[in-house]
Amino acid sequence: MEAAIAANHTWDMTLEMMVETHGRAILRYCHLLLRDYHEAQDVVQTTFLKAFTKQRSIKGELAPWLYKAAYNNCIDILRKRKKQVFIEDQEPQAATYHMTEGMSEDVKVALGVLTPEDRALVINRIIDDMDFAQLSQIYGASAATLRKRYERAKKKLADALRGMEEQYV
Repeated sequence: MEAAIAANHTWDMTLEMMVETHGRAILRYCHLLLRDYHEAQDVVQTTFLKAFTKQRSIKGELAPWLYKAAYNNCIDILRKRKKQVFIEDQEPQAATYHMTEGMSEDVKVALGVLTPEDRALVINRIIDDMDFAQLSQIYGASAATLRKRYERAKKKLADALRGMEEQYV
């Protein structure tokens, strides 16, 4: 009986370590994809519970697996929702601020111009500082394909930001 409790405690620590190590980055990633902090929290919770229960069958590094699982969960939500926009009338939540701290409102809005898939790629590449080899593990596409997609997404983002800049002038 005590051995079973000790085993469960070890697993709890493993889950705690997973969340401590990757939780903030995965939450930021989901929040920027979904543009809804509470939905992002739900996705992160689901992702870590799935990782915890399947940890023995996860091949390779944990981080790419977590990003891929979180990405798939976010895309499922976006497909159900069909429409993603920031609600500008809402008061910003303190927890939300930490996820986008240091990011201008223009960048947040410009990210909304991108498809969820391109937004995820840009977030992973720029904010999470992942190389194309890591990205290919997450998205299941070649590094060359992702590099081309990234360049196109970056151009769309730059065009959107230039358009905003012209509105201010």
